[in-house]
Formats: sequence, C-alpha cells, structure tokens
Amino acid sequence: MDFIILLGTMVTLTGLCILIWCIIRVNSARRNITDDIEMRNKLKNMAAVNMLALFLSFIGLMIVILGIIF
Repeated sequence: MDFIILLGTMVTLTGLCILIWCIIRVNSARRNITDDIEMRNKLKNMAAVNMLALFLSFIGLMIVILGIIF
C-alpha cells in the first residue's frame, strides 16, 4: 500500500506544480498583454488548465486516502 500512497503523492504534486505554473503564466500575461480580447483568450485557456490541475490534485489526494485506508 505504500506504493499507492507514493503514487497519490506524485499525482498531487503534479497538480500542484501545474497550478503554480498557471499562476506564474497568468501573472506574466497580466503584465505583458494590453489588449482585452487577447487577455480574455489567454485567461480562458488558462482556466481549462487550472481546472485540470485542480482535478489532478483532487484525484491524487483521493488515491492517498485510499492508500491509507486499505
């Protein structure tokens, strides 16, 4: 069961790294992009990536909990 906990931790950390990447990317876009339409498109794309990262973190935490229970 230690392998399942390790797998869940890796999935959670992957999601967390993607979240941090999203934050850095949006902050740099806010500094560099002045066009409103271009900014909306960028944020729309990053929202999808952000949801994926949150999903990965959630699934990883569920895997860790299953590894602890079983």
